[in-house]
Amino acid sequence: MDGNTVSVERKIAAPPNRIFALLADAGKHAAFDGSESVNHAVQQSVPLSMGSKFGMAMRGRKETLFLPYRTTNTVIEYEPDRRIAWQTYGLGGLVGGRIWRYELNPTDGGTLVRETWDVSQEKNRSMVIRGSLPQQTEKGMAATLDRLATLLEG
Repeated sequence: MDGNTVSVERKIAAPPNRIFALLADAGKHAAFDGSESVNHAVQQSVPLSMGSKFGMAMRGRKETLFLPYRTTNTVIEYEPDRRIAWQTYGLGGLVGGRIWRYELNPTDGGTLVRETWDVSQEKNRSMVIRGSLPQQTEKGMAATLDRLATLLEG
């Protein structure tokens, strides 16, 4: 963890527009979520844009005492085919504030994709960065990029 962020990156043999289209469709997030936390989008699949709000039904996991929960997410950065980020809150806004960001940079033969977990605005930052959560998050993000590659390169 570098201060407030954890980032992973991987080259994916697909153009940025195809990757961005998948990232900007909240209804498809469960298909590539490497943490296996996302159960499904709460509403119909619609393309995201700046300011869009979307809900996710999350699976219960050890770090949440195995209880399923829901999140509300707001798109806070949006640059088509280059960058998308959303900020996540749960329990009616009582917890959360972390940001999930994807940055796409065209390269020879594909796109360098960077996923970043940013806790600089997390309401419970000190609790979130304690223990193994940053390492688990990094592992899940690497798996997410692997799943994106599998979906897009095949």
